[in-house]
Amino acid sequence: MLIAGLSKASLTDSIKSKVLELGFYGCGISEAVFLEDDALHMEQWLEEGCHGEMTYLEKNREKRYHPALLVKETKSVISVLYNYYPDTTLPSEDNYVISKYAYGNDYHFVMKNKLNELLAFVEEKTGERKARAFVDSAPMLDRAWAHKSGLGFIGKNTCLINKKGGSFFFIGHLLLDLELQYEGEADPKNYCGSCTRCIDACPTGAIEPFKVDARKCISYLTIEYRGELDESMKDRFGDRIYGCDTCQDVCPWNRFSSPHGEPDFLPSELLKKLKKPDWDKLEKPLFNQLFKHSAIQRAGFKGLRRNIDLISN
Repeated sequence: MLIAGLSKASLTDSIKSKVLELGFYGCGISEAVFLEDDALHMEQWLEEGCHGEMTYLEKNREKRYHPALLVKETKSVISVLYNYYPDTTLPSEDNYVISKYAYGNDYHFVMKNKLNELLAFVEEKTGERKARAFVDSAPMLDRAWAHKSGLGFIGKNTCLINKKGGSFFFIGHLLLDLELQYEGEADPKNYCGSCTRCIDACPTGAIEPFKVDARKCISYLTIEYRGELDESMKDRFGDRIYGCDTCQDVCPWNRFSSPHGEPDFLPSELLKKLKKPDWDKLEKPLFNQLFKHSAIQRAGFKGLRRNIDLISN
């Protein structure tokens, strides 16, 4: 079948080449089908209440499991990875810890712009399309689609792990109303083996093999959770005030991580200079100056202030 004079194979190859040109780490393309096994796993996780107060996960469930219900006429899911592993971490001496993914500008905007460039490239070749780009911004099973497209396997810490690059990646998707050449069946093998480093290292015991209870997870508690934090958790938080990378930091597969080359993900000079006394005195004007374009806006000033106060008091 030819699309604007291009075979599915040649169009697919050109899309993958463009993805790499745009700076993405990898690309995989899957047929837009119902993810039956992943749906069952998700439903069980929700039934057990492991999502905590993230009630948005209970909505649009049918759309979450079948992209053609999310965007009508979708035939293909183009999944991409974008590296965010930093060259160096923020100074740790007399300092608090924020997750590596939040060092620079909000990844949603950085990746969304690139995916829109990819869509423009496709439309140049094939004409106007019914398509949408998503970066952690729609009811989609991001890791499931990345796994299905051959971009990695799901580890015991539930992260997508790429065998050549580790797990410090953002995942994005472009839903497209075109039939393309699809990857083979997803590799069913898990490559964690007998390793339990992520489970053993989790500060709050939130991880069971292939399952995370968000209600115990520091990332959830410091970012998504809006209530008061339990004082008894203070020691387990360590110096973490936004997110937690522990289960990834100890993962042997991340020995393959290499520094990203994205200027937007670099921390500002002001952020690099902050020490605990500066954080302890943090007021909203400085918060806005530091994090105007940051994913840390997800927690907001009140949330970040709450996290700092728990640890500092």
